[in-house]
Order: sequence, then structure tokens, then C-alpha cells
Amino acid sequence: MKNFIVRTITGIIFVAAIVASFLRPEAMVLLFSLVTGLTVWEFTGLVNEREDITVNRFISTVAAVYFFFAMTYFCSDMYAGVAKSVVFIPYLVTIIYLLVAELYLKQKDPIQDWAYTMLPQMYIALPFSLLNVLAFNATNEGIVAFNTLLPLSVFVFLWVNDSGAYCVGSLIGRHKLFPRISPAKSWEGSIGGAVFVLAAAYAISYYLDQEQMLTMPEWLGLGLVVVVFGTWGDLVESLFKRTLGIKDSGNILPGHGGMLDRFDSSLLAIPAAVVYLYTLSMF
Repeated sequence: MKNFIVRTITGIIFVAAIVASFLRPEAMVLLFSLVTGLTVWEFTGLVNEREDITVNRFISTVAAVYFFFAMTYFCSDMYAGVAKSVVFIPYLVTIIYLLVAELYLKQKDPIQDWAYTMLPQMYIALPFSLLNVLAFNATNEGIVAFNTLLPLSVFVFLWVNDSGAYCVGSLIGRHKLFPRISPAKSWEGSIGGAVFVLAAAYAISYYLDQEQMLTMPEWLGLGLVVVVFGTWGDLVESLFKRTLGIKDSGNILPGHGGMLDRFDSSLLAIPAAVVYLYTLSMF
């Protein structure tokens, strides 16, 4: 009972913080730069526990946070300054340093070190940084405006999918979705979660999308994209934990585990949403 209360309180604070962050661009940038740093720090700490792997935890984390801020600058008009592309140069130099440094460390398996050095940049830093693409949109007048609804809707769809899949799966789940990696997931739960997400997408389109950024079918399509890739994101993190032989990625969120445990679905759902929306813009 105590664990349930702790889990509930943490969940409420977690959801409230994310929803509130999308009300102001400064809050979104601050919160998700922090989330990026904490998640990369957690990831590199886990892989460094293996005897044959050494990743520069501090520099990897700083590089990831810098990349998030660089994407913020690139996607928004919040900051004035030099040509936008220049902002990525320090990040690229840092990545080159991390690769070259392996030449002097005399590790038994440098290829593994390289792989685990680059993985959190691609798997964590890049997806979170792409939130800036969803959050900052150019208007017809050429002005960059902060968009609350698009990035927030991705997280709403993920939360609705998780809750719907859990409820439906608990009631009628019989057929395992991916027993080798996540025995608790069922096809019935996944389909149930998708139905709930479609209902949420309909509600957002009908009640909240006053500017008609997307049509009803496009909102439904975005919901399905988030369901599919969010589920894969969950499974990818489960495979990562099984490979390392751990149950939770951390304990920073009482009752919910670590940062990866809470944001696993979003790490594939965010890039997929960006690709989906860019594809729509081409037609």
C-alpha cells in the first residue's frame, strides 16, 4: 500500500511537471535539458558497471545537454547570435575527442567503448533534442512560435497508451506480445491501448486543436505512430535492461525506477512523430 501511494504521488508530480513545462518555452527547455542530462548520466553509469566497458560519463553527459541547447537555438528565435550551423561545432569536436581519446586509453575492447559512447547520443540526446522540432514552428509570416499542443500530445498519447494497455491487458490479456523480452505485455493490451489513444487523438482534434494544425485523420495517424513506436521504445529499453541483468534503470523516481524507465517509450516515439509530421508537410 505504501509503495502504491509513493508511486501515485510520484506519477502525479511527474505528469504535472511535464504538462507545466510545455506552457512556456523556457520551462520546456530547462526541464528537458535536465532530463537529457540525467538520462545520459544514468545510462553511462549502468554500462560502466560492466568490467569491459569504459565510457567518459561526465563528457558524454555534458555533450548531450549541449546538443539539446544547440537544437533549441537552431529551431527557435529565442536567442540571437552567429549563424545557426556554427552552434553544432563544439558538439562535433567533443564527439571527435571521445573517439580519439580511445587511442590512448589502451582498453581491451575499444570498439565496445566507442559503441557505448555513441549510443546514448543517438538513443537519448537526439530524441529529446527533437522535441525542439515539435515545439518551435515557423508561421506563415516567418515568425517562430512556441507550440504547446504537438509535443504535449505525444506524451499524452504515451500515457494514455500505457494506462489503456495495462487496464485492458490485466482484464483480458491472453496472447503475449513479446514474451522473450517483456512477458507482461499482451496483444490485447496493446490493441486496447491503441483504441484509447485513438479516442484521445479524436478529443484533441475536436476540442483542443483550434488552429487546425492537423486534420482529424492526421491526428489519428499521429496517435497510431506514437503507439507503435512507443511500444517498440519500451521493448528496446527492456532488452537493454535484460542484457545488463537489471530490473530497473535507477531509483531517482520513487516507485517508478529510473529516468530510462519513465522515458523509454518517448525515445522512439518522438523521432517517429517528427518524421511523420515532416512526411505530412511534403504532401
